[in-house]
Amino acid sequence: MNQSVTQPVGSSRMRSLIIGCLAALAGLMAGLDIGVISGALDFVAKEFHASTVAQEWIVSSMMAGAALGSMCAGWMSHHIGRKRTLLVGAVVFVAGSLECALAWSVPSMIIGRAVMGLAIGVAAFTAPLYLSEIASETARGAMISTYQLMITAGIFLAFMSNTFFSYSGNWRGMFAVAAIPGVLFLIGALFLPFSPRWLMMKGRRSEALEVLANLRDSRNDARREIQSISDQLQQKQKGWALLANRNFRRSILLGMGLQIMQQLAGVNVVMYYAPKIFALAGYVGPAQLWCTAMVGLVNMLATFVAIGLVDKWGRKPILYTGFLIMAVGMGSLGLLLNSLPLGPGEQIIAVFMLMIYISGFSMSAGPLIWVLCSEVQPLQGRDLGISISTLTNWIANMIIGATFLSLLQWIGNGPTFWMFAAFNLAFVFVTWRFIPETRDMSLEGIEQRLMAGLPLREIGQPSRKAAQDASSARIPQESSDVVPKGP
Repeated sequence: MNQSVTQPVGSSRMRSLIIGCLAALAGLMAGLDIGVISGALDFVAKEFHASTVAQEWIVSSMMAGAALGSMCAGWMSHHIGRKRTLLVGAVVFVAGSLECALAWSVPSMIIGRAVMGLAIGVAAFTAPLYLSEIASETARGAMISTYQLMITAGIFLAFMSNTFFSYSGNWRGMFAVAAIPGVLFLIGALFLPFSPRWLMMKGRRSEALEVLANLRDSRNDARREIQSISDQLQQKQKGWALLANRNFRRSILLGMGLQIMQQLAGVNVVMYYAPKIFALAGYVGPAQLWCTAMVGLVNMLATFVAIGLVDKWGRKPILYTGFLIMAVGMGSLGLLLNSLPLGPGEQIIAVFMLMIYISGFSMSAGPLIWVLCSEVQPLQGRDLGISISTLTNWIANMIIGATFLSLLQWIGNGPTFWMFAAFNLAFVFVTWRFIPETRDMSLEGIEQRLMAGLPLREIGQPSRKAAQDASSARIPQESSDVVPKGP
């Protein structure tokens, strides 16, 4: 039977949007987990008479669990699939949230936080990977950025929930609320299709074609994409075996570097210690909580900028802009906090500069680092590559979170923030020198250029010189019929 090869563009895009939003709900879980502890910690410490060290363990146990989860997620997503891995993460998250809400001691709270972190580590690895594999190259950046938007929405909701429950000191309610998106995500994930790339890796070509046919504008587009994936799968190396390939090692190091950049930009200094920063600026009591909620709101709203521009403006221009904005915000904040106390006008400026900083992060490094990390890994090593980069993120996260207060005491308020400003300025150069522009590139096209040995900055959209070199070497701009070279 001769079937039409086209379908209404709106219907395929709407299906992709719905699926993307369902998968991105994993970010809402992560955001609530990140945000809830800032409001609950003081009440938990008071009820359980927790020492300073015990409080640090309560905070950091989540990141330790997330590091472990990111390592497990690579194996799980390869063997049981991206969809089933997301379902497991949702179940574990709900269990951890409820254990925290019902905690009866410091050890039980630490265990609950670690279980929540385990789920977040799984989600942080799997959700961007899944989104990158169902999205077309023209919508991939926005689709993955939606995951980061959900994280920012979760952080904002947690900050608002913390403020509401703080009047009664109901820290158990703070954690119980965090379980709600976990349940919603668990239900939604049941209706997600399997990743077409994972189906192809398992030899289920017809199922992969049906999934893509429902997500692309025409069946011919789906067939072409299936063939591109099939071409990439001709390379039989997998996982750790790919480490023998120099080009795969380069993609691993790029992913790790991107995640270190995201953390050294200083965002979790703000997320974990916003009340402390506002206290330094002279705010007290409820004012700290409301200012922290404002941070969460700006964090969420600025992410829409990335979603709107990432597939139009490109990855690198947004990163340039974001790092410069963050450098100005951190540098100005350091200048203000270097001479305390602040006057009323200076307090307002301090809040404003912190908002400037968080808007720069949310429109750039926040979502785009995850976008790039999901794009630059070759298909056969994507699980391992993203697992390593995600693990790097959580380790760097732990280091930043565990050293910020010590830095304030050791080198002072101003120099601490100036240090983060200097990092952001340095990252402008790093972005120019090493990071590729992957806008409108298929995952297969990026992989072909990587495995052909092109410089990292040229594995995406090439410069004029790189385009000439590629033409001379007969390296295609997009995936077609060339299989990547081996080691």
